[in-house]
Amino acid sequence: MDTARINELKDQICDVCHKMWQLGWGAANDGNVSARLDDGTFLCTPTGMSKSFITPEKLLRVDKDLKVLEGQEGLRPSSEMKMHLRVYKENPKIKAGVHAHPPAATSYAIAGLPLNHAILTEAVMGIGEIPIAPYAMPGTQEVPDSIAPFVNTHNGCLLANHGALAWGNDVMEA
Repeated sequence: MDTARINELKDQICDVCHKMWQLGWGAANDGNVSARLDDGTFLCTPTGMSKSFITPEKLLRVDKDLKVLEGQEGLRPSSEMKMHLRVYKENPKIKAGVHAHPPAATSYAIAGLPLNHAILTEAVMGIGEIPIAPYAMPGTQEVPDSIAPFVNTHNGCLLANHGALAWGNDVMEA
C-alpha cells in the first residue's frame, strides 16, 4: 500500500473519530477505530485519548500481536483492539472496524435488546440485524470470543452492557 493511500486512510480514521466525538458516541476516551493494511498490519487509535484529539501522527501501526511498529513514543493500542483483530481473523474480507458507545445503541445493549426488528427501513437496508454479543469483561480474551460468531453473518454487534462494534470494507462503511 503506497504512502498516499495510507495517509488517506489515516485521514478517514481521524474524520470518523472526530465525528464520533461530536455525536457524543463516547465519553472521555471511549471507543476505537482500526483499519487493515495490505501488508497484514493495522492502523489503530491509541488508548487513553479522546477521539477529539486524534490526528494522523497519533495513529499507531501494529502487527497481529499488537506490537507497535510505528507511532509516537508512549502511545499504545487499546486492549479492545483484540476484538478488531478477531474480526479481521474471522473474516479476511473486512478492512475496518469502529467501536463506539452511541447512547441509543448502548441503551439497547444494556437492556439486552438486539436490534433485530424492522424499526426504520433505512437501518434494515443499510445495516441489517444487529445481534448482542454476550457480556465479557473489557480487555479480556472473552470479548473477541463473544463477537466471533457474528463476524461472517452480520455487519456489527452490540456488546452486552458496553457499546457497539461495526465492521466493513472501509472505515466509512464501518
